[in-house]
Amino acid sequence: MEGDVLRPEIPRSPRKAAGPPLLFVTLLLASEPLRAQTPGANLVAQRVDQPPRLEDFLASNLPASGVRVTDFRQREPGDGVPVSVPTTAYVSYDDANLYVVFVCRDDPAKIRAGLTKREEISVDDAVAVYLDTFHDRKRAYLFQTNPLGVQLDGIVTEGQDDDYSFDAVWQSEGRLTADGYVVRFAIPFRSLRFAKAPVQSWGIALARFVRRSNEEAYWPLVTKRLAGFVPQFGVLEQLRDISPGRNVQAIPYGAFTGARFLDTEVPAFRHASDRRLGLDLKTVVRDAVTLDGTVNPDFSQVESDEPQVTINERFEVFFPEKRPFFIENAGYFQTPVNLFFSRRITDPGAGARVTTKAGRWALGAIGMNDRAPEEFVGSGLTHEPDAGIGVVRAQREIGRESAVGLLVSDRQLAGGANRVASADARLALSKTWILTSQAIATYARDSGAPGASGLGLYTQLLRDGRNLDYSAQYLDLSPSFEAQLGYVPRVGVREMVHELQLVRRPHGPIVKIGPTFTADFTWDRSGGLLDRSLKASWEVKLVGETKLEVSHERAFELFKDLPFDLYQTKLSLESEWLKWLAWSVSYKQGTDVNHKPPSGVAPFVAGSGKGELTFTFRPTPRLRLDHTYLYSRLTTLPGAAPAGGPPVRVFTDRIVREKLNYQFSRALSLRAIVDYAAVDRDSTLSRVTPEQRWTMDVLFTYLVNPGTALYVGYRDGYENLALQPGSPPTLYRTDEPTISVGRQVFLKMSYLLRF
Repeated sequence: MEGDVLRPEIPRSPRKAAGPPLLFVTLLLASEPLRAQTPGANLVAQRVDQPPRLEDFLASNLPASGVRVTDFRQREPGDGVPVSVPTTAYVSYDDANLYVVFVCRDDPAKIRAGLTKREEISVDDAVAVYLDTFHDRKRAYLFQTNPLGVQLDGIVTEGQDDDYSFDAVWQSEGRLTADGYVVRFAIPFRSLRFAKAPVQSWGIALARFVRRSNEEAYWPLVTKRLAGFVPQFGVLEQLRDISPGRNVQAIPYGAFTGARFLDTEVPAFRHASDRRLGLDLKTVVRDAVTLDGTVNPDFSQVESDEPQVTINERFEVFFPEKRPFFIENAGYFQTPVNLFFSRRITDPGAGARVTTKAGRWALGAIGMNDRAPEEFVGSGLTHEPDAGIGVVRAQREIGRESAVGLLVSDRQLAGGANRVASADARLALSKTWILTSQAIATYARDSGAPGASGLGLYTQLLRDGRNLDYSAQYLDLSPSFEAQLGYVPRVGVREMVHELQLVRRPHGPIVKIGPTFTADFTWDRSGGLLDRSLKASWEVKLVGETKLEVSHERAFELFKDLPFDLYQTKLSLESEWLKWLAWSVSYKQGTDVNHKPPSGVAPFVAGSGKGELTFTFRPTPRLRLDHTYLYSRLTTLPGAAPAGGPPVRVFTDRIVREKLNYQFSRALSLRAIVDYAAVDRDSTLSRVTPEQRWTMDVLFTYLVNPGTALYVGYRDGYENLALQPGSPPTLYRTDEPTISVGRQVFLKMSYLLRF
């Protein structure tokens, strides 16, 4: 889900020892479709003596006390249209938890629900609760489940991508019924952060998602006619005398890894083992200040990166962070230009982090050392000194939906230093226009060398609407700009990007249709053109999450001081029409530059083809099979240099991934992955490495909750390499990937203690 979200004086209801088992909220909601555009969609919270039970909502006679929330309105595909399937939500609270129960009517044969791993419910029907606990109209918690109660949680922040790496401890249960499904949420206050006050008012939104009809429906209405998501939430009022309480948690963990691997630096097979004990600590001070400390932290990664094509790329390929310590509260450190990319920190020995929301201020700070600053985790090949790392971020809300912020980072290594200072702002100019800007200064010095300063500027003007979206962004980075902790693939450039999307939303099976136009220009600092891209695409989106897109791009690229004119035409199609099958296919045909020719051969334009095919099969609710195939090739153009004759293959790259997930229960699962990759090349035309490799990865997971888990895994990788005896021995390529170059078994266990 994309996110950009007359108080009556009602006396508090006293607690009663007897009487109705549930006292739900009183709903004050106008019936006009667009009432959610202005303040006035309110829920007045009342306590319950007993938590609601799922069983109470399975009978035909639902609990009668309290007032139900029923006025769910579509955001997609309609805007303000009532939800297509009857949906009722009940909200209540007690000293410890906020409760939400959804009663969702539907045809049982059409409901999409699988017993899957936590957070892997993107292809399922779902219900969700959004909570803006500081009522700042900027940031909200997301709690979501599928009809079987499988959880997904995250953080929604205006101006940022939704952060699904957030994990909280909460309870959910769901059950299919003869006429739909029922889901119960119990969200502990100790899992939330909010201001210290005797009476709370929170932003709230309730949602239902129906996959087969592309439907997103909310109470209150969250319309596409306004920019922003969280600012459109309703208000949950009169939450009295609640607090996270004493919230201290510790996660001790232990991990063992045994490995046999091929050392390619000093060719030989080596054995290694690692036994690690560590502890993560968290405490909440005064309800809103969170302190995290870690000693010998758990930075192991149990999930492998998704496959990507990385050969013949001009710039670094981005792989997202997966390690637990970094992904929590990552949004506090996010800026428009990514100045803190935590994968730059390889192997911390100890670290600390503080995050807090105090009034209109949001503050975050992180400090740690990196025991392997110039290598991959666990290689043990060098003994570089530790790097010292610190990052501080502060944001201040101004007005109703705007904010300004500062970020400072410092990295110290062996007498060298890299310091970055940044100021940014996000200003809501109107209901649909948003201006974002950032100014950056950097300083970098290697050990024993003079330092260099750099400057950067970023500006974006965005219009987010229902029928017209527009963005214009400008990026200017000086040649000496250096942010070693950030993800900034290119410096010494000025870049301007314009994008215009026009959308029609007809009724019937077509949900959305319209063109998108993109113009992207990059210049060097003296004004010389480096890159140009002019692209037009046409998209048709239908029910069943089915989408067809056709695009054509004309481009210019200056590489190694040589100019190249290029073009690409792309066709893509994807669908989730069937509840047991989701698939996508795309193919791009045109020209590209051979960025890695052999010595003595200049870069040249070649014919290009890139394809991607994915399938997700769910033959049973417990079993999921994923197939991914990526294909990339370059061939010389007929009669063109350097081949000068019929087309000749420059290289081909093929990547295949087969992934199996079987869920024995909500806690216990088996995941198996087989990856295969093969690169073939003509050595007279390309210097990419001709390699073949395949890996097998098996993982058993017993996940009780975020923090309490047991992982048992095995991984083995084969490559077309072999050792040539000698003094010293040498490596050479073989025809088949038959030699194991990296075999590993690991065991990891962690346990969450809450005080």
